[in-house]
Amino acid sequence: MIVDMPGTKTSKVTKRLVQLRESYGVITMGRVLTLVVCTLDSSDAEEAIDAANDASREHPCRVVVLARGDREAATGLDAQIRVGGDAGAAEVIVLRLRGELVNHESSVVIPFLLPDTPVVVWWPRGAPEFPSKDSVGRLATRRITDATFADDPQAAIKKRLGSYASGDTDLAWSRITYWRALLAAAMDEPPFERVDSVTISGLRDEPALDILAGWLAARLGCPVRRHTGALRVELHRPTVSIAIERPQTGRTATLVRTGDPVQRVALARRETRECLAEELRRLDADDSYAEALAGLEKVIYE
Repeated sequence: MIVDMPGTKTSKVTKRLVQLRESYGVITMGRVLTLVVCTLDSSDAEEAIDAANDASREHPCRVVVLARGDREAATGLDAQIRVGGDAGAAEVIVLRLRGELVNHESSVVIPFLLPDTPVVVWWPRGAPEFPSKDSVGRLATRRITDATFADDPQAAIKKRLGSYASGDTDLAWSRITYWRALLAAAMDEPPFERVDSVTISGLRDEPALDILAGWLAARLGCPVRRHTGALRVELHRPTVSIAIERPQTGRTATLVRTGDPVQRVALARRETRECLAEELRRLDADDSYAEALAGLEKVIYE
C-alpha cells in the first residue's frame, strides 16, 4: 500500500501512520532499528529504497527516506508512506523536503525515529565530509557512507580516516568481504611464510580496492602497491606467490598458487543491497575498518 501526502506536516504523517496501524494491522513492534536514508534528491531515492527494502527482509526496520528538493522553492513537505508488499519487511516513509526545510533535516526526521531502537543513517551518495558531525549523523549509532559513488572515489575513501568516528563505515569495505575471506584462507595453507610484498591492480575509481590495499598493509606490515590494470591481487612469499584474478564484470575468479593447479572460485561483485544488509548486522564500532583506513597511508600508488 502506498499513501501519498502532498503539502503536509510531520504531525499529520505520524497521525496517518497510527491510522494505518489501527485500520490495517500495520505494526512496528517487530522493528529492530530505524534506517534513515539521506538522498541528494528524489531522482536517486527509488534505487536506495529498493536496496533498503531488500535489506529489511533480514533486518525488519522503519525506513525514513529524506529526499532533498529545490532549496529555492517555497518551503514545504511532501510525504509518502509505503507498507505491506511495497515496503519489504519494513515500513517506508519518504519525506521530500523543499525550501528552507532542506536545511533542517534532523528536525524533520526526529518524530519518525522508533523509540528504544538503534538509529542507522545511510548516505547512498553525497556523504557529508564529517558524517558524525552531520545534523542527522549525530542521531545515529551507525553511519554508512559509500565512496563508490563520490565524484572522486579514491580521494573520498582516503579522506574517511580524517573524519572517522566510532560507528562509521563505508560500503566499499563491505564489497571486499569475500575477497578478504578468500585471501585469508589462501594464506592459511603451507608453507607458512611471511608475505614480503603485495600488488593490487584494478580500476582507479574502485575504492574497494584501495580499502583492501589498506587492510593488507595494516595486517601484513609489508609493502603494498596499488596500480591501474586488470583486477588482480598478488601476494609474494619467499617461495610461493598467490594470485587472485577476476574479470571486471565477471562472477568467477581464478586462484593461482605457485606449484598448484589453477582453482576457480565464485567471486561476484556484491550489490549494494547485500553490503547494506551486512552493515546492519553490527551496530558497534568496526575496528577492522578503522585499521584498514589507517593502512591506506602505507599503500604505494604507482
